[in-house]
Amino acid sequence: MAELTYGKAIGRAIAEEMRRDPDVFVMGENVGTTGNIFKVLEGLLAEFGEERVRDTPLAEEIIINAAVGSAMAGLRPVAEIMYVDFTTFGLDALLNQASKSWFNSAGRVNCPMVLRCPQGAGPGRGSHHTNSLEAWFAHVPGLKVVLPATPADAKGLMVSAIRDDNPVVFLEHKQLYFTKGEVPDGEYSIPLGKAEIKRPGKDLTIVCYSITVHTALKAAELLQKEGIEAEVLDLRCLMPLDREAVLASVAKTKRAMVLYEAPVHYGAGGEIVTLIQQELFRDLRAPVRRIGGLHTHIAYAPNLCAAAVPTAEQVVVAARDLVGYERKA
Repeated sequence: MAELTYGKAIGRAIAEEMRRDPDVFVMGENVGTTGNIFKVLEGLLAEFGEERVRDTPLAEEIIINAAVGSAMAGLRPVAEIMYVDFTTFGLDALLNQASKSWFNSAGRVNCPMVLRCPQGAGPGRGSHHTNSLEAWFAHVPGLKVVLPATPADAKGLMVSAIRDDNPVVFLEHKQLYFTKGEVPDGEYSIPLGKAEIKRPGKDLTIVCYSITVHTALKAAELLQKEGIEAEVLDLRCLMPLDREAVLASVAKTKRAMVLYEAPVHYGAGGEIVTLIQQELFRDLRAPVRRIGGLHTHIAYAPNLCAAAVPTAEQVVVAARDLVGYERKA
Protein backbone atom coordinates (compact mmCIF):
# COMPACT_ATOMS: atom_id res chain seq x y z
CA MET A 1 0.00 0.00 0.00
CA ALA A 2 1.04 3.58 -0.64
CA GLU A 3 0.39 6.46 1.75
CA LEU A 4 -1.48 9.16 -0.14
CA THR A 5 -3.40 12.27 0.68
CA TYR A 6 -7.15 12.23 0.15
CA GLY A 7 -6.74 14.57 -2.83
CA LYS A 8 -3.97 12.55 -4.48
CA ALA A 9 -5.98 9.35 -4.02
CA ILE A 10 -8.83 10.91 -6.01
CA GLY A 11 -6.41 12.10 -8.67
CA ARG A 12 -4.83 8.65 -8.92
CA ALA A 13 -8.22 6.99 -9.35
CA ILE A 14 -9.13 9.36 -12.18
CA ALA A 15 -5.76 8.89 -13.89
CA GLU A 16 -6.03 5.11 -13.72
CA GLU A 17 -9.53 5.17 -15.17
CA MET A 18 -8.41 7.51 -17.96
CA ARG A 19 -5.66 5.05 -18.88
CA ARG A 20 -8.11 2.15 -18.80
CA ASP A 21 -10.96 3.78 -20.71
CA PRO A 22 -10.38 6.35 -23.50
CA ASP A 23 -13.95 7.64 -23.06
CA VAL A 24 -13.12 9.08 -19.63
CA PHE A 25 -12.12 12.75 -19.61
CA VAL A 26 -12.06 15.60 -17.08
CA MET A 27 -13.36 19.12 -17.39
CA GLY A 28 -13.72 22.16 -15.18
CA GLU A 29 -12.22 25.47 -14.15
CA ASN A 30 -8.42 25.33 -13.78
CA VAL A 31 -8.29 21.54 -13.98
CA GLY A 32 -5.54 21.57 -16.58
CA THR A 33 -2.70 24.01 -16.08
CA THR A 34 -2.98 24.14 -12.28
CA GLY A 35 -4.59 20.75 -11.57
CA ASN A 36 -7.46 22.56 -9.80
CA ILE A 37 -7.17 24.82 -6.76
CA PHE A 38 -6.46 21.86 -4.46
CA LYS A 39 -3.97 20.23 -6.91
CA VAL A 40 -6.10 17.07 -7.07
CA LEU A 41 -5.64 16.71 -10.84
CA GLU A 42 -2.00 17.77 -11.00
CA GLY A 43 -0.12 16.01 -13.80
CA LEU A 44 -3.16 14.90 -15.81
CA LEU A 45 -2.74 17.56 -18.50
CA ALA A 46 0.87 16.52 -19.15
CA GLU A 47 -0.12 12.87 -19.49
CA PHE A 48 -3.41 13.08 -21.38
CA GLY A 49 -3.33 16.41 -23.20
CA GLU A 50 -5.93 19.09 -23.76
CA GLU A 51 -8.43 16.82 -25.52
CA ARG A 52 -9.05 14.85 -22.33
CA VAL A 53 -8.19 17.48 -19.70
CA ARG A 54 -10.35 20.42 -20.63
CA ASP A 55 -10.12 23.80 -18.94
CA THR A 56 -13.51 25.44 -19.18
CA PRO A 57 -14.82 29.00 -18.90
CA LEU A 58 -15.81 30.24 -15.45
CA ALA A 59 -19.38 29.16 -16.13
CA GLU A 60 -20.78 26.31 -14.06
CA GLU A 61 -23.93 26.08 -16.16
CA ILE A 62 -21.80 25.35 -19.23
CA ILE A 63 -19.71 22.76 -17.36
CA ILE A 64 -22.69 20.76 -16.14
CA ASN A 65 -24.64 21.02 -19.40
CA ALA A 66 -21.59 19.90 -21.41
CA ALA A 67 -21.00 16.99 -19.03
CA VAL A 68 -24.61 15.86 -19.31
CA GLY A 69 -24.60 16.08 -23.09
CA SER A 70 -21.30 14.27 -23.56
CA ALA A 71 -22.38 11.53 -21.13
CA MET A 72 -25.63 10.96 -23.00
CA ALA A 73 -23.58 10.78 -26.21
CA GLY A 74 -21.47 7.92 -24.82
CA LEU A 75 -18.49 9.51 -23.08
CA ARG A 76 -17.70 9.39 -19.36
CA PRO A 77 -16.99 12.92 -18.17
CA VAL A 78 -15.60 13.71 -14.74
CA ALA A 79 -16.71 17.31 -14.34
CA GLU A 80 -15.55 19.52 -11.51
CA ILE A 81 -17.36 22.44 -9.94
CA MET A 82 -14.85 24.45 -7.92
CA TYR A 83 -17.16 24.59 -4.90
CA VAL A 84 -20.48 22.79 -4.44
CA ASP A 85 -22.13 26.17 -3.81
CA PHE A 86 -21.78 26.96 -7.52
CA THR A 87 -23.72 23.90 -8.70
CA THR A 88 -26.78 26.11 -8.35
CA PHE A 89 -25.98 27.65 -11.74
CA GLY A 90 -26.32 24.29 -13.49
CA LEU A 91 -28.99 22.47 -11.51
CA ASP A 92 -31.48 22.42 -14.38
CA ALA A 93 -29.24 20.16 -16.46
CA LEU A 94 -28.40 17.93 -13.50
CA LEU A 95 -31.88 17.59 -12.01
CA ASN A 96 -34.08 17.78 -15.09
CA GLN A 97 -31.88 16.05 -17.66
CA ALA A 98 -29.14 13.89 -16.14
CA SER A 99 -31.22 12.39 -13.34
CA LYS A 100 -34.18 11.65 -15.65
CA SER A 101 -32.40 10.40 -18.77
CA TRP A 102 -32.78 6.69 -18.02
CA PHE A 103 -36.35 7.06 -16.71
CA ASN A 104 -37.63 9.21 -19.56
CA SER A 105 -36.02 7.03 -22.25
CA ALA A 106 -37.30 3.74 -20.79
CA GLY A 107 -33.72 2.68 -20.17
CA ARG A 108 -32.36 3.51 -23.61
CA VAL A 109 -30.25 6.55 -22.62
CA ASN A 110 -27.80 6.49 -19.73
CA CYS A 111 -25.89 9.45 -18.32
CA PRO A 112 -22.57 8.07 -16.98
CA MET A 113 -21.07 11.25 -15.55
CA VAL A 114 -19.36 12.18 -12.29
CA LEU A 115 -19.83 15.65 -10.85
CA ARG A 116 -16.98 16.35 -8.41
CA CYS A 117 -17.51 19.11 -5.86
CA PRO A 118 -15.52 20.23 -2.82
CA GLN A 119 -17.93 21.12 -0.03
CA GLY A 120 -18.13 21.69 3.71
CA ALA A 121 -17.11 24.22 6.30
CA GLY A 122 -13.62 25.63 6.36
CA PRO A 123 -12.19 28.72 8.04
CA GLY A 124 -11.40 31.71 5.89
CA ARG A 125 -13.66 30.82 2.95
CA GLY A 126 -16.88 32.57 3.87
CA SER A 127 -20.49 31.66 3.32
CA HIS A 128 -20.31 31.34 -0.47
CA HIS A 129 -17.76 28.50 -0.39
CA THR A 130 -18.84 26.36 2.57
CA ASN A 131 -22.25 24.83 1.95
CA SER A 132 -22.99 21.13 2.53
CA LEU A 133 -25.66 20.22 -0.01
CA GLU A 134 -25.71 16.43 0.02
CA ALA A 135 -29.36 16.27 1.11
CA TRP A 136 -30.38 18.30 -1.97
CA PHE A 137 -28.85 15.78 -4.33
CA ALA A 138 -29.93 12.68 -2.40
CA HIS A 139 -33.53 13.88 -2.63
CA VAL A 140 -33.49 13.64 -6.43
CA PRO A 141 -34.37 10.24 -7.97
CA GLY A 142 -31.73 9.09 -10.43
CA LEU A 143 -28.70 10.66 -8.75
CA LYS A 144 -26.14 8.75 -6.70
CA VAL A 145 -24.43 10.67 -3.90
CA VAL A 146 -20.98 9.72 -2.59
CA LEU A 147 -19.11 11.26 0.39
CA PRO A 148 -15.79 9.53 1.18
CA ALA A 149 -14.01 10.13 4.47
CA THR A 150 -10.58 8.53 3.90
CA PRO A 151 -8.01 8.39 1.09
CA ALA A 152 -8.63 4.67 0.50
CA ASP A 153 -12.37 5.20 0.27
CA ALA A 154 -11.90 8.25 -1.92
CA LYS A 155 -9.97 6.22 -4.49
CA GLY A 156 -12.16 3.12 -4.40
CA LEU A 157 -15.41 5.05 -4.59
CA MET A 158 -14.17 7.30 -7.39
CA VAL A 159 -13.31 4.28 -9.53
CA SER A 160 -16.82 2.89 -9.02
CA ALA A 161 -18.39 6.29 -9.67
CA ILE A 162 -16.63 6.65 -13.02
CA ARG A 163 -17.64 3.15 -14.08
CA ASP A 164 -21.27 3.62 -13.04
CA ASP A 165 -23.80 4.20 -15.82
CA ASN A 166 -25.74 6.71 -13.72
CA PRO A 167 -24.96 10.32 -12.82
CA VAL A 168 -22.95 10.44 -9.59
CA VAL A 169 -22.44 13.50 -7.39
CA PHE A 170 -19.08 13.00 -5.68
CA LEU A 171 -18.73 15.33 -2.69
CA GLU A 172 -15.23 15.87 -1.29
CA HIS A 173 -14.82 17.71 2.00
CA LYS A 174 -12.24 20.42 1.47
CA GLN A 175 -10.69 19.93 4.92
CA LEU A 176 -9.87 16.31 4.05
CA TYR A 177 -7.79 16.98 0.93
CA PHE A 178 -4.44 16.92 2.72
CA THR A 179 -5.19 14.18 5.25
CA LYS A 180 -3.16 11.02 4.67
CA GLY A 181 -3.83 7.31 4.75
CA GLU A 182 -2.88 4.00 3.18
CA VAL A 183 -4.38 3.31 -0.23
CA PRO A 184 -4.26 -0.10 -1.94
CA ASP A 185 -2.05 -0.27 -5.02
CA GLY A 186 -3.34 -1.39 -8.39
CA GLU A 187 -6.95 -1.70 -9.46
CA TYR A 188 -9.16 -1.12 -6.45
CA SER A 189 -12.82 -0.21 -6.17
CA ILE A 190 -15.54 -0.01 -3.51
CA PRO A 191 -19.17 -0.69 -4.47
CA LEU A 192 -21.42 2.35 -4.25
CA GLY A 193 -23.91 2.01 -1.42
CA LYS A 194 -21.77 -0.14 0.85
CA ALA A 195 -21.19 1.28 4.34
CA GLU A 196 -18.23 0.32 6.54
CA ILE A 197 -17.73 -0.01 10.28
CA LYS A 198 -14.73 2.18 10.98
CA ARG A 199 -14.67 1.22 14.66
CA PRO A 200 -16.63 -1.61 16.30
CA GLY A 201 -18.51 -1.08 19.55
CA LYS A 202 -21.34 -2.49 21.64
CA ASP A 203 -22.96 0.42 23.51
CA LEU A 204 -24.20 2.74 20.75
CA THR A 205 -23.88 3.35 17.01
CA ILE A 206 -22.71 6.65 15.53
CA VAL A 207 -23.93 6.82 11.92
CA CYS A 208 -21.89 9.36 9.99
CA TYR A 209 -20.17 10.22 6.71
CA SER A 210 -17.51 12.49 5.21
CA ILE A 211 -15.58 14.62 7.73
CA THR A 212 -17.86 13.65 10.63
CA VAL A 213 -16.39 10.15 10.50
CA HIS A 214 -13.23 11.67 11.98
CA THR A 215 -15.29 13.60 14.53
CA ALA A 216 -16.99 10.36 15.54
CA LEU A 217 -13.72 8.45 15.81
CA LYS A 218 -12.27 11.16 18.05
CA ALA A 219 -15.38 11.03 20.23
CA ALA A 220 -15.20 7.24 20.39
CA GLU A 221 -11.65 7.47 21.73
CA LEU A 222 -12.81 9.84 24.48
CA LEU A 223 -15.81 7.66 25.30
CA GLN A 224 -13.65 4.56 25.61
CA LYS A 225 -11.90 6.19 28.55
CA GLU A 226 -15.29 6.34 30.26
CA GLY A 227 -16.07 2.71 29.52
CA ILE A 228 -18.47 3.43 26.64
CA GLU A 229 -17.80 1.49 23.43
CA ALA A 230 -19.15 3.41 20.44
CA GLU A 231 -19.47 1.82 17.02
CA VAL A 232 -18.66 4.22 14.16
CA LEU A 233 -20.52 3.40 10.95
CA ASP A 234 -19.35 5.31 7.86
CA LEU A 235 -22.16 5.39 5.29
CA ARG A 236 -19.77 6.47 2.47
CA CYS A 237 -22.85 6.97 0.22
CA LEU A 238 -26.18 8.61 0.95
CA MET A 239 -27.71 7.30 -2.25
CA PRO A 240 -27.81 4.37 -2.46
CA LEU A 241 -28.09 4.11 1.32
CA ASP A 242 -26.86 0.93 2.99
CA ARG A 243 -30.01 0.38 5.06
CA GLU A 244 -28.96 -3.14 6.02
CA ALA A 245 -25.69 -1.98 7.57
CA VAL A 246 -27.41 0.76 9.57
CA LEU A 247 -30.07 -1.56 10.92
CA ALA A 248 -27.62 -4.37 11.69
CA SER A 249 -25.38 -2.09 13.71
CA VAL A 250 -28.19 -0.45 15.67
CA ALA A 251 -29.89 -3.79 16.28
CA LYS A 252 -26.68 -4.84 17.99
CA THR A 253 -26.03 -1.71 20.08
CA LYS A 254 -29.69 -0.72 20.75
CA ARG A 255 -28.77 2.98 20.72
CA ALA A 256 -27.94 5.34 17.86
CA MET A 257 -27.09 8.86 16.89
CA VAL A 258 -26.74 10.32 13.41
CA LEU A 259 -23.93 12.82 12.92
CA TYR A 260 -23.48 15.19 9.97
CA GLU A 261 -22.05 18.65 9.34
CA ALA A 262 -24.86 20.16 7.25
CA PRO A 263 -27.50 22.21 9.10
CA VAL A 264 -29.41 19.79 11.29
CA HIS A 265 -32.88 20.83 10.12
CA TYR A 266 -34.21 18.92 7.08
CA GLY A 267 -30.84 17.23 6.60
CA ALA A 268 -29.97 13.66 5.66
CA GLY A 269 -30.04 12.72 9.33
CA GLY A 270 -33.81 12.96 9.44
CA GLU A 271 -34.13 10.17 6.84
CA ILE A 272 -31.75 7.89 8.73
CA VAL A 273 -33.36 8.55 12.12
CA THR A 274 -36.75 7.70 10.62
CA LEU A 275 -35.40 4.47 9.15
CA ILE A 276 -34.07 3.37 12.54
CA GLN A 277 -37.20 4.39 14.46
CA GLN A 278 -39.54 2.64 12.01
CA GLU A 279 -37.62 -0.61 11.77
CA LEU A 280 -36.18 -0.98 15.27
CA PHE A 281 -38.51 0.96 17.55
CA ARG A 282 -39.19 -1.96 19.90
CA ASP A 283 -35.49 -2.80 20.19
CA LEU A 284 -34.22 0.69 21.04
CA ARG A 285 -33.18 1.49 24.58
CA ALA A 286 -33.23 5.26 23.94
CA PRO A 287 -34.61 7.65 21.32
CA VAL A 288 -32.34 8.11 18.31
CA ARG A 289 -30.30 11.31 18.59
CA ARG A 290 -29.52 13.63 15.68
CA ILE A 291 -26.48 15.95 15.74
CA GLY A 292 -25.81 18.36 12.89
CA GLY A 293 -24.55 21.83 12.18
CA LEU A 294 -26.30 24.97 13.34
CA HIS A 295 -29.05 26.31 11.09
CA THR A 296 -26.84 29.15 9.92
CA HIS A 297 -24.41 30.09 7.20
CA ILE A 298 -20.70 29.47 7.75
CA ALA A 299 -18.86 32.64 8.72
CA TYR A 300 -15.42 33.69 7.50
CA ALA A 301 -13.93 33.95 11.01
CA PRO A 302 -12.34 30.68 12.20
CA ASN A 303 -13.97 30.80 15.65
CA LEU A 304 -17.45 31.35 14.21
CA CYS A 305 -16.89 28.66 11.58
CA ALA A 306 -15.89 26.13 14.26
CA ALA A 307 -18.91 27.05 16.38
CA ALA A 308 -21.33 26.17 13.56
CA VAL A 309 -20.34 22.53 13.07
CA PRO A 310 -20.54 19.47 15.36
CA THR A 311 -17.62 18.66 17.65
CA ALA A 312 -16.37 15.49 19.29
CA GLU A 313 -17.26 16.97 22.66
CA GLN A 314 -20.90 17.36 21.60
CA VAL A 315 -20.96 13.73 20.52
CA VAL A 316 -19.51 12.64 23.86
CA VAL A 317 -22.20 14.52 25.81
CA ALA A 318 -24.96 13.03 23.65
CA ALA A 319 -23.50 9.54 23.98
CA ARG A 320 -23.42 9.78 27.76
CA ASP A 321 -27.07 10.79 27.70
CA LEU A 322 -28.03 7.90 25.41
CA VAL A 323 -26.23 5.30 27.49
CA GLY A 324 -27.70 6.69 30.71
CA TYR A 325 -31.23 7.08 29.33
CA GLU A 326 -32.59 3.86 30.84
CA ARG A 327 -31.35 4.76 34.31
CA LYS A 328 -32.97 8.21 34.11
CA ALA A 329 -36.22 6.74 32.79
